[in-house]
Amino acid sequence: MLKRSLCSLAIVALIAGCSSGTKLNEAPVSTAGSGAGGVGSGGSASGVAPVTIDPNAQTRQGPVGVARVVYFDFDSYTIKPDYQQLIDGHARFLKANPSRSISIEGHTDERGGREYNLALGQKRSEAVRRALTLLGVSDSQIEAVSFGKEKPAAQGAGEEAWAQNRRAEIVYR
Repeated sequence: MLKRSLCSLAIVALIAGCSSGTKLNEAPVSTAGSGAGGVGSGGSASGVAPVTIDPNAQTRQGPVGVARVVYFDFDSYTIKPDYQQLIDGHARFLKANPSRSISIEGHTDERGGREYNLALGQKRSEAVRRALTLLGVSDSQIEAVSFGKEKPAAQGAGEEAWAQNRRAEIVYR
């Protein structure tokens, strides 16, 4: 009986503590544009900062018009000649912007064991890193990491999906 009374008392206290003296249907209403700082007055009474356009916004994302993904053949970490222009574009950008850095994320398809794919993904990211440093990019601007098969770009079990997943992505930070 005492336990039941304490439980009832706790529920009543909880409900009373949650109640508010403010009635929702009596909330104060203000009209837009009334008074200083209202809508249309140019003020910022709401505390929201105005949007400014950063003239360097394009450089934060890396070189414009240059792809950011290098694809690899099955069980390979050799960069194909098709991607030399991509590597050159990122190297030029990074050398011109020494304060910028990138992360190269190595990926594999779903075939193979976890440890094997992590190692292969790392070799792919390291191959891209090496190509960039050979073109004069500072090693301190580059981080090479592997996700193995953990972050597929395409779902499915077939050559079309696997080919999209065998990649190294260049991510600007």
